[in-house]
Order: sequence, then C-alpha cells, then structure tokens
Amino acid sequence: MATKYSDLELALNTLVTEFHKAADDGPTMNTTQFQTMISSQLPSLAKTVENEDSLAQVLEQMGVESGQNISFQNFWALINKQAVQLFGATHKEKNIKCSCLLQ
Repeated sequence: MATKYSDLELALNTLVTEFHKAADDGPTMNTTQFQTMISSQLPSLAKTVENEDSLAQVLEQMGVESGQNISFQNFWALINKQAVQLFGATHKEKNIKCSCLLQ
C-alpha cells in the first residue's frame, strides 16, 4: 500500500523539487535560474524583482553574497519571508499577525 502524505508534506516536497529543478539538480542555482524559477513559481514576487537593484536586494535579504550562487538555505529564508507576508495578506481582516520569522 502506498504511503499517503499530508498536504504539508506534499508542499514541502514541492519546495524541494522546484528548487532542484531550477538548479538543474545541482546543490545551488545561479541568479538566472533563480529568476526563471521565481517567474514561474512565485509570480507576485517576480513583479518586485524585475530589475537588478531589486533582485540584489532580495538576494541580500536571503543572505546571498554578491556573485554567490543560491543555496537551499538561502531559498528557505525567502520561503519563510514569503510565507509570513502571504499569511499577513490573507489574514488582514482578522487582525492576526504572524511572528514566525526565523532568527
């Protein structure tokens, strides 16, 4: 009998799968691969990283040094930030604030 995974487990698998697909199964991805993944998988974020300055700012927030490739750890920092922002946007009317930022 096949293992049945929860929605959360499937979502985690999707995050890892999409990272590896964008990185051509490598351990890191370059900024071009990152931008391609963002365009197809995070279109709302893609609108904010359309120029070099805004891309550099997002990469800095992710902990990516200039000229450095993007690791899954860097990507996870972005996912954390996006999750908190999305939660805030979808729960605005309920006056609930998320404080689950990683330290």
